[in-house]
Amino acid sequence: MQDFEKIYVDYLRDVYNFLLKLSGSEDIAEELTQSTFSIAFENLGKFRGTCKMSVWLCQIAKHEYFAYCKRERPLVREEAAEEPVGGNLEERFIDHAEQIRIHEVLHVLPEPYKEVFTLRVMAELSYKDISRLFGKSESWARVTYYRAKCMIIERLEGGRK
Repeated sequence: MQDFEKIYVDYLRDVYNFLLKLSGSEDIAEELTQSTFSIAFENLGKFRGTCKMSVWLCQIAKHEYFAYCKRERPLVREEAAEEPVGGNLEERFIDHAEQIRIHEVLHVLPEPYKEVFTLRVMAELSYKDISRLFGKSESWARVTYYRAKCMIIERLEGGRK
């Protein structure tokens, strides 16, 4: 229990800021931060240590955010789904139907590409923040993001895998 209190104190701000960037709402970030730590407490024995604690917690937070979005967000208007999609991958996230396609492709990407892309595009973390989470260089974060982006574009436009 005392170990978890230290984890909570050490990573509370990181998880909250991550969720704040994802959601854009202080209230949602606070709510999801609490549920993230609740889940982490219940599953602490399953943490294998193959990544940093902050990465594990942010992964839980990301799943909590997506679950929240499924529960709370209204369905996309039909008109928005019919609007033309631009060629820039980041712009495609505006269109909900395209978001679903990108998430399907993103779901099958290997790690760390999936996580780096998610942190960069959805959480809008800087390369510096991503590199710090993974314990790697900023250059590694940039290259990994670029490769993930290329894999997603290739699958969206080519193979539709």
